Amino acid sequence: MGRGSVITVMILFISILLIGITVSSVLTETTTDTNSGDATDYNLDQITDEIVNEITSYIQIKDEKGKFSEINGEKRISKIALLVSPLVSQNIDLTQMTIQLDNGESVRILNYIDSRNLESNSIFDHFLWDNLTGNEFGLISITDLDDSIANLDAMNENSDNAYLIFKLPLDMAMKKYDKMVVTLLPSSGITIHTLLKAPMPMSSIVTFE
Repeated sequence: MGRGSVITVMILFISILLIGITVSSVLTETTTDTNSGDATDYNLDQITDEIVNEITSYIQIKDEKGKFSEINGEKRISKIALLVSPLVSQNIDLTQMTIQLDNGESVRILNYIDSRNLESNSIFDHFLWDNLTGNEFGLISITDLDDSIANLDAMNENSDNAYLIFKLPLDMAMKKYDKMVVTLLPSSGITIHTLLKAPMPMSSIVTFE
């Protein structure tokens, strides 16, 4: 079982436990109040909906790639592309998502700018990169049956796959063995962290260790 599958199973298991604990707690606290049956049902439904929304808004990271460039005479990773997909079919508003970069010395927040289809471009040669500075991120959709990513700025099916792309600021460009924590922060749902470690620049495009 791969790392992504293990993480997914763990999240679902923990989430089911949380739902059970929360529901049990609500029922225990309200069983002595016989006059609040309707309110109890409403509160229970509301809490359950909130927890389910947290679970189903989870975004998986399936692949992590970087591109080395020559910066001040040194090979550094300046472009990063993360292949992401929703865990289950659920609307995730990309315009409300932010990304946090943390290399241990600096922390930066990136905001969403735009999404486009891959078309015939390669990932790191796509024209969307031209619109990015060190303060934004975009998405290049790979699989999107209803074009929700490019047209509505939303991922809504678990079959959706897109590369989340961003350029690193010059002071955060990664050299060999540099590490960076990337955190995806959706407006609702589970925050996901991934640790990127730059490999040796044996080729221009690399997969993070």
